[in-house]
Amino acid sequence: MKAVGIILAGGNNSRMQELSNKRAIAAMPIGGSYRSIDFALSNMSNSHVQTVAVLTQYSARSLNEHLSSSKWWDFGRKQGGLYVFNPTVTVDNSWWYRGTADAMYQNISFLKKRHEPYVIISSGDCVYKLDFNKVLDYHIEKKADITVVCKDMEPDMDVSRFGVVRMNEDSRIVEFEEKPMVSQSNTISTGIYIVRRRQLIEMLERSADEGRWDFVTDILIRYKNMKRIYGYKMKEYWNNIASVDSYYQTNMDFLKPEVRNYFFKEEPGIFSKVDDLPPAKYNPGAVVRNRLVSSGCILNGTVENSILFKKAYVGNNCIIKNSIILNDVYIGDNTVIENCIVESRDTIRANTTYIGTPDNIKIVIEKNERYTL
Repeated sequence: MKAVGIILAGGNNSRMQELSNKRAIAAMPIGGSYRSIDFALSNMSNSHVQTVAVLTQYSARSLNEHLSSSKWWDFGRKQGGLYVFNPTVTVDNSWWYRGTADAMYQNISFLKKRHEPYVIISSGDCVYKLDFNKVLDYHIEKKADITVVCKDMEPDMDVSRFGVVRMNEDSRIVEFEEKPMVSQSNTISTGIYIVRRRQLIEMLERSADEGRWDFVTDILIRYKNMKRIYGYKMKEYWNNIASVDSYYQTNMDFLKPEVRNYFFKEEPGIFSKVDDLPPAKYNPGAVVRNRLVSSGCILNGTVENSILFKKAYVGNNCIIKNSIILNDVYIGDNTVIENCIVESRDTIRANTTYIGTPDNIKIVIEKNERYTL
């Protein structure tokens, strides 16, 4: 592959509320046994990108643990491999990453040492499958300076939290608005870009000299009339998890057979770090309908339209509906949970009730003693 990969995984987001308090958004659990960053890493690996840098910053411990071995995504190799870059205090720099462009600029020596002619930039908080080779071929065919991967969203969807683009008949981007209040278009940028490596280095250095730190507003939008910036439309499934509602909806999509088969059964696959856990155990009295239950779970109650991540325990006479139960949660007997996201390692006492609504998903955080003598 003629490209090096960069995954931007440093962001925190107030729209995730308490869910992002203890982990980066790129480390959010997805679909039972994955993390959000697995999708970007697997797409890079499946497209034969041999060198990938992950730029992390906020609450990175969980993400760093997940990336501690690169073998799961087949990056354990002599040439290239998986690099994780946190902000570093140096002689001439003591800043955190001040934006996406600054994150790349602070690691510009990595880009300068590489020999691949192109760079693929992706965000770590999206759920999708994409063959980057096709995008790169399109980029070369159009003689583009920058190619932005775009997607047409549903007409009734709120696109105000995305970058919205408008293209001419040749697919060249003529308008690019970042998070507009009112949008004329429903075509959004997915946060995936291809650019020539040397040109990226030049633009990053110029932006840093001018004190500009954001890749979208300070490079894409400023240069859209000077550079040939084209849009590549992807038709397949794509979702971003940077808000509580979108995180909940993306996980609930995995209960649909077509989405589940697309990610779990169809090649190329999505890879993740593997835990050695026993299969889920359904005790007598457990009632389950339309659920995704991961390894290490023990179920005694009723579970409907819900996703249980690894090592969840559901007590007797519990009712779990339309909810997401994250890793290592203990739910005591006679508990009712509906339309909720239960934070990992929580201990829910017996005889408690948490009920949200489909329009207002409730986040449950309880830190009770699990084992009392």
